[in-house]
Amino acid sequence: MSAESATAIPRGQVDLLDFIDFSGVECLNQSTSHSLSNAIKQGYREDDGLNLESDADEQLLIHIPFNQVIKLHSIAIKGPEEDGPKTVKLFSNKEHMGFSNVNDYPPSDTVVLSPDTLKGKPVVLKYVKFQNVRSLTIFIKDNQLDSEITKVQKIALFGTTVETTDMKSLKKIEDH
Repeated sequence: MSAESATAIPRGQVDLLDFIDFSGVECLNQSTSHSLSNAIKQGYREDDGLNLESDADEQLLIHIPFNQVIKLHSIAIKGPEEDGPKTVKLFSNKEHMGFSNVNDYPPSDTVVLSPDTLKGKPVVLKYVKFQNVRSLTIFIKDNQLDSEITKVQKIALFGTTVETTDMKSLKKIEDH
């Protein structure tokens, strides 16, 4: 595997890791001993010995809020050739999704990963669908060999920030 295929940041884009609001990140059906932080947090996601694993079946539902509005360009998912994710549905700005209603909404984009893209190669998304993203929901529907456990070593998101006003930092003007 060349250094370029190991998550080369697409030209003009940045790793959006610093813009993730980790206090609101959730993952449904994750193993308690192999949680989402292994695949998404700096330092952890670079360690191939750590990974996110599904628990009851092969599906995972990940919700990632951002601390400011972003434009999402591409996603890189690294996983083992056999148990790595295959069909990944991405939803922009969909709150409170669960396994019971994930099929009720059309995804903003669907990515089918091959063993080659599972090496951490960024997959370019339908950029027009990810222009004002406040949160991203990632539904991993199945894995490469349809086994019971899906393993994810790394999730990296690439894009740019949208210049906006941080509403939390504004002071309320008192009426006199």
